Amino acid sequence: MPMRLTKLLSPLVAASLLFAASLPARAEAPPVPLLWKVSDADNSLYLLGSFHMLLPGDYPLSRDVDEAFAEAEALLFEMSPQEMASPTLALQMGQAALRGDGTTLDSELTPALREQLRAWTERNDAVLRGQGMAPEMLQMFEPWFVALTVSMVDMVQAGYAADLGLDQHFASAAEAAGKPTAGLETARQQIDFLDGMARTEQLQYLADVLESALAGNEELARLHAAWRGGDPEQVWQLAGAEMRARYPELYRHINVQRNDAWLPELEARLAAPGTDDTLVVVGALHLLGEDGLVEKLRARGHRVERICSACGATGGQ
Repeated sequence: MPMRLTKLLSPLVAASLLFAASLPARAEAPPVPLLWKVSDADNSLYLLGSFHMLLPGDYPLSRDVDEAFAEAEALLFEMSPQEMASPTLALQMGQAALRGDGTTLDSELTPALREQLRAWTERNDAVLRGQGMAPEMLQMFEPWFVALTVSMVDMVQAGYAADLGLDQHFASAAEAAGKPTAGLETARQQIDFLDGMARTEQLQYLADVLESALAGNEELARLHAAWRGGDPEQVWQLAGAEMRARYPELYRHINVQRNDAWLPELEARLAAPGTDDTLVVVGALHLLGEDGLVEKLRARGHRVERICSACGATGGQ
């Protein structure tokens, strides 16, 4: 899950993040949502592509999203809000990522990757120490956890905040409105997905994250702009297409397998008796491309339409 994908695929780290950003809100037009409606004869799913950490200026959201929330009797997330809010989540992640063989992280890095990690930790020494993590502590963890740490620190440094992500926003809105919520997978499953990555995948992930971080935040800015603009093709090209080309096994492991695992629950909600609708809030990449939930549900014969007033009309994109 390279740096640009962390925002689009997993709320796990954003939910357990201890860092916080405080920036003034900017007056901007609402983001154009990546929002689709999937229907059968009597009920619907609203599929909303999330960015798991956002900027103050990304609110308020569009009328389309507000109306989808109003229509929905229940909400479904990658992970339940109860688990996202659990005070033990960060501890579970850290325990899973601890190296248990007495080696250090540097022992499995190439000289070039060791130098990149050293340069990044030197640049972010004060930030890490301010959150109770001395840079040398990173040596205790597996590559996937260090990669997530690098990515999240850089996002926060750029002004993004976990409590502004769509997952957190709608978890709070659902609680206030008394709407039931659930998760498509558990925190344990998300941790196992990350911890279960092959070592080559973990090292590829860390290398990609460090390369992006040391180059600045241009990739992050481009991806965020594509998400704000509601451009599914650009988001796919910036995130999914490149990941699939460079790291096909990582892409299959972290995106395709999870999408396939979620389909039965989504179809069960469509098949359930009654007229209750569900708002499904998942990382944007899970919806996009031929492996995304939008195309998978369409291929199974469900009626699918894009909800996008700002696009001039709804469409099947």
